[in-house]
Amino acid sequence: MSNTAYKINSIEKLQEHYGNPKGHLSQKELPKLNIHSKHFISISPFMVLSTSAVNDGPADASPRGDAPGFVKILDDTTIAIPDRPGNRRADSFHNIIVNPEVGLLFMVPGMNEILRINGRASLTLDPLLLEKMVVKEKHPKAALIVEIRDVYMHCGKAIIRADLWNPEKHIDRKDFPTMGQLNQDWYGVDGKKIDERYEDAIENDLY
Repeated sequence: MSNTAYKINSIEKLQEHYGNPKGHLSQKELPKLNIHSKHFISISPFMVLSTSAVNDGPADASPRGDAPGFVKILDDTTIAIPDRPGNRRADSFHNIIVNPEVGLLFMVPGMNEILRINGRASLTLDPLLLEKMVVKEKHPKAALIVEIRDVYMHCGKAIIRADLWNPEKHIDRKDFPTMGQLNQDWYGVDGKKIDERYEDAIENDLY
């Protein structure tokens, strides 16, 4: 627990400590997609969806991944994200139903810069849209429609500091417990069975 005397708990204190952005950075957000942000989305195989419930409810950050371009651009201010099979908790969607505000973060392997989008989201079962998202003859469970409010590029400092794309920095997967081992330690379940089900899901239930 940090000493409350050192907490930054007001906008005034925050600005005093960090200062204000200069030049175009003070208004870097665009209200819609342009040729570059559309291109970025079309080559991105991975994104993070951030949501939050209301009244101090839980926040959630959910990874989403598929072949590059899996997020569909419907127009300059609207995109659609397919929802593939998962653990059925639907934490993000619980939040969106009560608070549609979302933040999206798009990444491209080998690229340090990140595309960020803010907007309002809604869940749909529109069959015509889901048909456009079929992979291996399987429809997504649903699609998330995001009405865009802000679009901007985030500089690559975090990725550069992390050296994220350097294969020499990648760990040997054996150096970290399997999903089964993690679940066994956390919940007291049969880790071996969890690993078997996990491998089966990866093999047969990605879509």
